[in-house]
Amino acid sequence: MTFEALGLSKKVLKAVEASGYTVPTPIQEQAIPHVLQRRDVLGIAQTGTGKTAGFVLPMLSLLEKGRARARMPRTLILEPTRELAAQVHENFEKYGINHKLSVALLIGGVSFTEQNKILDRGADVLIATPGRLLDHFERGRLLMTGVEILVIDEADRMLDMGFIPDIDKIVKMVPFTRQTLFFSATMPPEIDELAKKFLQNPVSVEVSKPASASSTITQRAIASSPVDYEKRAILRSMIDDAKDLKNAIIFCNRKSEIANLWKSLDRHGYSVGSLHGDMDQSSRTATLKAFKDNKIQILIASDVAARGLDIPDVSHVFNYDVAVNADDYVHRIGRTGRAGRKGAAIMIVTPLDQKGYEAIESLIGEEIVWTGDKVEWDAKASRRGKPGGRAGAKTGSSSGNKRNAKSGGEEAAAERPKRGRKPKQEVADTPVVEQQAKPEDTRAPRGRGRSDGQVDLTNVDESHAFGGEEHIPDFMRR
Repeated sequence: MTFEALGLSKKVLKAVEASGYTVPTPIQEQAIPHVLQRRDVLGIAQTGTGKTAGFVLPMLSLLEKGRARARMPRTLILEPTRELAAQVHENFEKYGINHKLSVALLIGGVSFTEQNKILDRGADVLIATPGRLLDHFERGRLLMTGVEILVIDEADRMLDMGFIPDIDKIVKMVPFTRQTLFFSATMPPEIDELAKKFLQNPVSVEVSKPASASSTITQRAIASSPVDYEKRAILRSMIDDAKDLKNAIIFCNRKSEIANLWKSLDRHGYSVGSLHGDMDQSSRTATLKAFKDNKIQILIASDVAARGLDIPDVSHVFNYDVAVNADDYVHRIGRTGRAGRKGAAIMIVTPLDQKGYEAIESLIGEEIVWTGDKVEWDAKASRRGKPGGRAGAKTGSSSGNKRNAKSGGEEAAAERPKRGRKPKQEVADTPVVEQQAKPEDTRAPRGRGRSDGQVDLTNVDESHAFGGEEHIPDFMRR
């Protein structure tokens, strides 16, 4: 089937032809006709199958009629990350070259002032991350009553990042009569419930089983100890021995590991850059551009890049750490083997990664081939710490021994009380202080009542009675 048979407008077909595409992908072939018919669509497809163009192309055709009003966008596309939002924006610029549509991109890390200017002129297409969209709405800069088409992209990633409450708020802002397009790479039960909640009589489009890896990707696993310098040495050997390596993405679980690995590879002479969520938007954009332009051969990234990169020609993906969530593994390796190209995905596995590794194999429904010997699982080690931690802990420290030597050795250290606590005192060493007898009470006793109601003063010591001459102050004697 060709794009002409899908029912797209002439302007869109001209832009697609100029881009060099002639045959639609399966998700495009099945989704585009239903979108053009104004049907709600539930699309499930693994990453790299072209589902972004699957909703961008028909939206361009539907938006040729009508115009946007100030602060009232006609369509809304929600993305979980800035990179994905920017990627969709690039698709509209690419395929909408023959249209005079206003496209607004609302993401964090960018000035509100520039975004407000675009909204004030009117946006036919609004592409946003949930947090920034709600910020604009609460400031009174947006009215959502004119939204005709709502697109919720990467819904499973939205779930992982905790955006579902925000999505629920946004859906309540748009008209009930809207057309909703719901796309996800995986379909856990929570996503299935959301689809039933947001969609009305949808057409289900599924081009691959949920959470499956592309058949164009060769997957391998290699064993390593949890010690960092050994893992780095194995990674370098994998990079050096990789066949037809054009460029590569290395995924790590923690930002600290990204920084340390970048320093190590840069010191060994590799062309390398880094990308993670704490970087400001300008640095992230500059790094991605350098990687796309082949100025950087290797990109070390967190899972922020697992769904935010649309670079068709990534030849290799290295998982320096086993993904915390099995779904993230599918998206990581989906950065390679895109658009029918061949790709390779290699994962370093330590004895601490048994649960994560087995969860990945269970999710993708296939065994990952080992390069070399298979790792021997260490149940005690996996209980002892997290993946990527130390293999073992020392029982003492040299600094502690030095301190003990200065104060008389280990015996003296044992005798010293712990910091912050008072030493216990033995009962035998504490002198017993005899309590002194209390002096007799010399105060005048109160009179006791008699049966006749009079006060008995027979036992009163008159020498201590107050009011006598001896108690008169000197100033009264003058």
